[in-house]
Amino acid sequence: MDLGIEGRVALITGGAGGIGTATARLLLDEGCAVVLTDIDQGKLDAATNELGDGAVGVAADLTDAADVRKVASFVGHRGGAGILVSAAGVTGAKGHPLTEMTDEDYEDAWQIDFMSAVRVMREVVPPMAEKGWGRVVVVTSENAVQPYWEEAVYNVAKAALLNLTKGLSRRYAHEGVLVNSVAPAFIETPMTDGMMKKKADQEGVTKDEAIQEFLKEDRPYLEFDRRGKPEEVAAAIAFLCSERASFVNGSNYRVDGGSVGAIET
Repeated sequence: MDLGIEGRVALITGGAGGIGTATARLLLDEGCAVVLTDIDQGKLDAATNELGDGAVGVAADLTDAADVRKVASFVGHRGGAGILVSAAGVTGAKGHPLTEMTDEDYEDAWQIDFMSAVRVMREVVPPMAEKGWGRVVVVTSENAVQPYWEEAVYNVAKAALLNLTKGLSRRYAHEGVLVNSVAPAFIETPMTDGMMKKKADQEGVTKDEAIQEFLKEDRPYLEFDRRGKPEEVAAAIAFLCSERASFVNGSNYRVDGGSVGAIET
């Protein structure tokens, strides 16, 4: 399927992560030029080398406004972003929301998961509107609508991000910029690898055993006996970046294997 985005410049935050890199690969296949940004220079270099021609990287700490401006300038010299995929994020600290999570725990997740997206959008979305065309896809999470109590700092930041996405979709629709989100659940990424390794170490089991126990005990509505693949999330993101999604705005696409038990978005 031709997505109609050949020649567009796509900026992907969290570009060295599993979902970011998988999305970059699909957008490259559609003829986009791709700029990846991530905090870890080594991982970013590995991702751009793997992706090959058409992909470039710029290392940045998106909690730093000056670094965000550096990224925006880098993209601007390549014609400006027509597509933004906001995939940067961390799970943050886990534990009792009131008796274990500190102000710093909440603030760290807020700055990385929420404010980093705000800072990037502040720089790149208004220029999209000036040109009359743009696509913004924000990676939220099942946690935005189905919070797990021990992941409160992550829940709060992702819920806020989903709310912001909906609001921006209304603000920019008439200027040709469509804003949507994709909500994955338990995807096979370095982030969930770390979660499952920690669980395995704590319980004295293998990582595969930890994954199966997590699926059974913590994600009972996730009907598949596995984690999702980054490519499965990337396919939804790529569609929302395209001309094919010209009547999709303010939506939250779940790629969660049924993990969210509710009917509501």
